[in-house]
Formats: sequence, C-alpha cells, structure tokens
Amino acid sequence: MFVVHVAAGEEVVGSINRQCADRGISQAGILLVGAVKGCTISVMPRDDETADILTDYDEPFELTGRGEIVDGRAHLHVAAGGEGRTVVGHLHRALVGGWFVRAYVTPRD
Repeated sequence: MFVVHVAAGEEVVGSINRQCADRGISQAGILLVGAVKGCTISVMPRDDETADILTDYDEPFELTGRGEIVDGRAHLHVAAGGEGRTVVGHLHRALVGGWFVRAYVTPRD
C-alpha cells in the first residue's frame, strides 16, 4: 500500500491518476479521506441506470470514499458532507482547498 497525498490547490481524481501512473499502477483498490472546497458528483436518474446526472458543488465538504484504479483510471464513490447537506455518488472532480485528501492505494497483481 502507498498513500497519495493531494495537497491544497490540487484536483483529486487527476492527482490520484497521475501518482498511480508514476508508480506503474494500473489496477488497485482505494480508500479516500479528506476535505475539499468544491466537487462534481454524479448519480443515476431513476429510469436509466446507464446515464449520469452531474452536479457541481461549490462549497466545502468533508469527503470519504472508496474505489479502484482500473486500466490506470480512478473510479471513486464518495460521501460528502457540508453545512446542512450530505451527498453521495460517483466523484468526477474535486478541488482541495485549505486541507488535504489522502488516498490509501493497494495495488493488485
């Protein structure tokens, strides 16, 4: 296992992809924890499980999640909570503000 540290000002998904690629990791499991200042999360519409409804959140959230690296790309499902709101779904983008995000990555053979 290794830890991907995503610092203030960095985008989470891209940073995880880049740091895994730098280590030659194309398949892995991920646990995620931290805080962001904004993100894009999707859910599926009720009548079409193959579609995505993307929502941008421009507010700080505590973030936790899990996922995997498949063919070198992060696929992350998260729960994000902020002032009076909690959202869950597939993480497309997240920007770290004054805190950090850490991804605990366990490579697979």
